[in-house]
Amino acid sequence: MSAVRLTPPAGPVRATIPLPSSKSESNRALIIDALTQFRSTLHNVSAARDTQTMIRLLQSEEPIADVLDAGTTMRFLTAYFAVTGKHKTLTGTPRMCERPIGILVDALRSLGADIEYLNREGYPPLVTKGFFDNSRTSGDTSQVSIRGDVSSQYISALLMVAPTLPRGLTLKLTGEVGSRPYIEMTLRQMEHFRVKANVDWEKNTIAVAPTAYVPQEYAVESDWSGASYWFSVMALAEEGSEIELLGLKEHSLQGDSAIVDIMRPLGVQTTFTETGVKLTRQPAETALSWDFTNCPDLAQTVAVCCALKGVSLTLTGIESLKIKETDRVYALQAELRKIGSELVEVDANIRYVVRPSASGKPAGVPQIHTYDDHRMAMAFAPVAIKQEVVIEEPGVVAKSYPSFWDDFGRVAGVAM
Repeated sequence: MSAVRLTPPAGPVRATIPLPSSKSESNRALIIDALTQFRSTLHNVSAARDTQTMIRLLQSEEPIADVLDAGTTMRFLTAYFAVTGKHKTLTGTPRMCERPIGILVDALRSLGADIEYLNREGYPPLVTKGFFDNSRTSGDTSQVSIRGDVSSQYISALLMVAPTLPRGLTLKLTGEVGSRPYIEMTLRQMEHFRVKANVDWEKNTIAVAPTAYVPQEYAVESDWSGASYWFSVMALAEEGSEIELLGLKEHSLQGDSAIVDIMRPLGVQTTFTETGVKLTRQPAETALSWDFTNCPDLAQTVAVCCALKGVSLTLTGIESLKIKETDRVYALQAELRKIGSELVEVDANIRYVVRPSASGKPAGVPQIHTYDDHRMAMAFAPVAIKQEVVIEEPGVVAKSYPSFWDDFGRVAGVAM
């Protein structure tokens, strides 16, 4: 499928959306379940390609583990294969092999992991060869300092395997800690499986004693990242619109539940129900400033929504977007121009603003390039609530939300 053409609804939007399961929760639950020797019972595991790739590779005896474009899978499996002594070659797509992993590998090596890069130092592909013979029982190998401002997935990967180390692990997080809700999600899921960490956020230290996970039942919540696109739809829809999103919890483990607070000033009222949330319209404000440090995956959605509403948006905390599936800052800058807006870097790599483009809105139907990035496709889909739009390579949504276009057909015209 090379492109999908989306056309606006004829009136107010009314839909009930059965959201996908959380990929973030699912991936963590799968690693912890593997560390219980697959004796836990997991419910509502995500059907997203990333998660299905994780399941396949955890079950595979093949020496090569191809994660495709799944960054979380690459990072979590690197730690898992290392501590469980599995000899595996981890690789992925060309873009995956451009995404850094050196910080995690350095930390694992300091704990005794034998990991070798096959090409460029600090990047996949790599080979895990278990632990050195004597490193797990001698020397002070239970403390590691790791940067907190690059990727919380490195930290989560280490935390989940920490209880399996003979001396446990104390992590010292240096610098500003980004995406902290994802670290807290990991800790709360570990606690569900009876591993309790000692956390001191004032000193940015997390200590995990050597212990065994206890097999449990675990039900994965619906995905707040996937919900964010429907919040954007509601912010752009006519008065009288209503969307119900199924399977969301008010007290969520997911950091992207921040979308409730972000979208409130953009005109979306959220009401929690027994089955999820109900979205309705309310008056919107004319400006928004938000620090996306703890929820970077929401930045694209909010930027596009504000551009379409003519809301002045100031973004901070989006530095990590440059090392995602694509350089999302560059991608946003290129594609926002197609809808008459622009993302401008005000303070180098710190503060950005979304504002109307000086050159105005180009004529014709915008054709959005997706850069092999699922979130680019879904963040720009709500453009269709206001005008016709073409999304290139729409199949990229399979990475996190395989049924997205079927669901989007409930609120707008979708022609494959």
